[in-house]
Amino acid sequence: MNWQALDHIVFILAISCIFGWKDIKQLLWLVTAFTVGHSITLALATLGSISIDVAWIEFLIPCTILIRAVQNLRFKEMKKRKTSAMPYFTVIFFGLIHGLGFSNYLQSLLGKELSITVPLFAFNIGLELGQLIIVSLVLLLTSTILYLTNVKRKHYVWVVSGIVIGLVLPMLIERIP
Repeated sequence: MNWQALDHIVFILAISCIFGWKDIKQLLWLVTAFTVGHSITLALATLGSISIDVAWIEFLIPCTILIRAVQNLRFKEMKKRKTSAMPYFTVIFFGLIHGLGFSNYLQSLLGKELSITVPLFAFNIGLELGQLIIVSLVLLLTSTILYLTNVKRKHYVWVVSGIVIGLVLPMLIERIP
């Protein structure tokens, strides 16, 4: 099975499922932090400044998803959580790993391009727009489910995180270097 797009979508789902519309600002900053992280390594790897074994990167990507989903299992309502910088640093670090995964795909798209600046910028803008669409869909689905059912948010987060864990475990097994 080709996990190229699915792993990224599942990671965004894992980030987004704990938030509601009232938390959109914090969520958008997290998604932007993720974009910053993967943009850095995407640029460095595409320019040839860094090179890491693809097998390890492909294994580490589902590890980041699994870690995020497990973190969600300790979910507490937003109003009860302390605001800290740690989630942003974690997401930036995970973005660095995901960016290395994107670099092979971008390099295949670039071919023999002389300048990577415009294609790299366009790729990142497209990725960010795609992430924002996924975030919007997750928030819409979350708010609809919570509105139409009597499910508590923490139980919803646990179920979604369990689904994410179920999706990511085969990725981990397939990608063990």
